[in-house]
Amino acid sequence: MKIKIGKFLFTAVILGVLAGCSSGTIRIGDAEKKITWKHAGVLPIQKEMINQEKNFGVSGILYGSVDKYIIAGGGMNFPYKPVLQGGTQKAYSDVYVFEQEKGKIQNIEHINIENEIAYGASVTTDKGIYHIGGNVNSKSTADILFFTIDENSQLKCEKIGELPFTFEKGVATEKDGKLYILVGIQNGKATNKMYEFDLTTKNIKELSAIPGEKTRVQPVAQILNGYLYLFSGGDVTAYTDGYKYDFEKDSWTKLSSIKLDEKEITLLGAASVKLNDEEMLVIGGVNKEIYDNAVKKKGTLKGQELIKFEASYLNAEPENFKYNKEILVYNAEKDRWKSLGQLPFSAPCGEGIVLSGNKIYLIGGEIKPGVKTPNIYLGEIKN
Repeated sequence: MKIKIGKFLFTAVILGVLAGCSSGTIRIGDAEKKITWKHAGVLPIQKEMINQEKNFGVSGILYGSVDKYIIAGGGMNFPYKPVLQGGTQKAYSDVYVFEQEKGKIQNIEHINIENEIAYGASVTTDKGIYHIGGNVNSKSTADILFFTIDENSQLKCEKIGELPFTFEKGVATEKDGKLYILVGIQNGKATNKMYEFDLTTKNIKELSAIPGEKTRVQPVAQILNGYLYLFSGGDVTAYTDGYKYDFEKDSWTKLSSIKLDEKEITLLGAASVKLNDEEMLVIGGVNKEIYDNAVKKKGTLKGQELIKFEASYLNAEPENFKYNKEILVYNAEKDRWKSLGQLPFSAPCGEGIVLSGNKIYLIGGEIKPGVKTPNIYLGEIKN
């Protein structure tokens, strides 16, 4: 029997890539910095899956920080059957509050919001965390949610707006009380469009589209030096390009390609965090050659050849997919990328990433197509 696997599910099963601000700043520059990693915890079991022995892991999650707390939740996984056995993905409504304690994070609150969330865009601000779209439930795929901690130190979620289109697998940022919502899948179709949503008036307007490819999903984006920087993403191929947006001129400028030692790298499926006004850190992403080859074969092979390739592809070990292990830093002033070394564990895609002082938390994600992780890792940036 032929197994039907959608394009994104088959080629990478990478969920929503999220972008946002950070808690605290740290400067890399030309200094020789390194990151030491350790296991800091795991995601708790979702309430409706309480009969499981553990959380199977999720990707495409909500994430961010409010004051001293780390927030994570939602996401998707295959809880019942692997994808090759016809398993389908399930989204969750569970949201967790973590508190940092001696190099670990302790789950101190676990709530369920009204709808499941996955594949959306999370943006951390000084006021709280915005989460845009990203829901398999069509009734709420256009929602803009706002997460805060109230005066009783309890997590609060409220719907504060709604887009005139559904939105998933894109990115978003915030500047001067406005959300900038970019690319991804809008109304069911991959696009290169960008919108500005005013958090005060709730008005939305379309801005200049991102140059280059006409369709772009799962890129990374941050605001640096007052400009919006967007890199990579992909569709039928994985991209390595980058662009800078001028808010005053409503115009884009092409940047250098993502390179390390003259080798181009894709950030499709990666997660990013702003380090300071000039620098962003990016972790994860697929391997361009493997991704492009898988998409090509998915579109050209037929019958038993396709079934055989799908089985071989999805049964391979995580290391065979060569997800990007380089810990990358982009400097906006120099339009240059550098590496702080490699991850000592399986590189993730569709994970959450939170900066707290000189500490970076990586939360969940997938480690190969169809396989997620519940692990939370702590990376400490040192001289």
